[in-house]
Amino acid sequence: MRSLTLSTEDLNAVHSMMQQMSRSVIGQEEVVRTLTLALLCNGNVLLEGLPGTAKTRSIKTLSRVLQASLGRIQFTPDLLPSDVTGNEVYQDNQGVSELIFQQGPIFNELVLADEINRAPAKVQAALLEAMEERQVTVAGKTYTLPELFMVLATQNPIEQEGTYPLPEAQMDRFLMKIAVNYPDTEAELAIVKMLQEEEAHQQEELTQISQQHIFAAREVIGAMTIAEPVEQYIVDLVMATRQPDLFGDKLGAWIDTGSSPRATIALHRTSRASAWLEGRDHVTPEDVRSVLHAVMRHRLILSYDALADRISPDQVIDEIITQVAVG
Repeated sequence: MRSLTLSTEDLNAVHSMMQQMSRSVIGQEEVVRTLTLALLCNGNVLLEGLPGTAKTRSIKTLSRVLQASLGRIQFTPDLLPSDVTGNEVYQDNQGVSELIFQQGPIFNELVLADEINRAPAKVQAALLEAMEERQVTVAGKTYTLPELFMVLATQNPIEQEGTYPLPEAQMDRFLMKIAVNYPDTEAELAIVKMLQEEEAHQQEELTQISQQHIFAAREVIGAMTIAEPVEQYIVDLVMATRQPDLFGDKLGAWIDTGSSPRATIALHRTSRASAWLEGRDHVTPEDVRSVLHAVMRHRLILSYDALADRISPDQVIDEIITQVAVG
């Protein structure tokens, strides 16, 4: 049995994966790091960004490096739940008709739910059991999903026509929400050169890593403990969203509904993953702050006044960091 200690081999493999992704997805280092943390935590992620910011490319590159099967679902208003989960169909077997279950794209190791907010709630709900329980129930039968399973959903923040807001229950099941921004000038130039090399078939081949490194890292992260003052800091950060009046007038005016206990669990888990990624076996307050925005930005319901003043969830989280002290 593998010892639950930090393995240099596993750590180097994961860092190699990140470096290869960064070479393919230029200028999005924070996206690559957050995707890696979610993978290490066995969680699902929501990527929100403008068109052309390499959301889909990031996911495809991750699947190639991990040698993982990738299922893509293009969400549209006419999509059916069976298009996601699969369905039972009649097939002829030596003259006898019998029901055979045909698996949907959800049965891949990595599932790209592209433009997830373009499908109605009934289809989005088909993902809930898979995201939470790692299984799918169809016609009364339950089917287990692959051991390496991750839903990576994308959405566009500016197009509202023909979209359906994600229900709060589904938003809460995303471990992290990644804000994908435009690259800077230097990165934009590097992107153009990289794509020209790809057109000329001169791009560097990706080195694949074993999925066992991810599973081994998950074991170590799961066994990692957090010092009591840091654990209290995690709880205090979440409680500040539920009792904002106690942490200043700004938070009291900005937050309508705070985060659920899932936020505390996610913050605890991703903080441990952040420490592991830095080669440490202990969690610091900086680890907590480094993942706070990605964990919390989709778990806050802002007040009407905050929305009217165009206050973003990230601004609210910045204020929480300022107001909540480490015990």
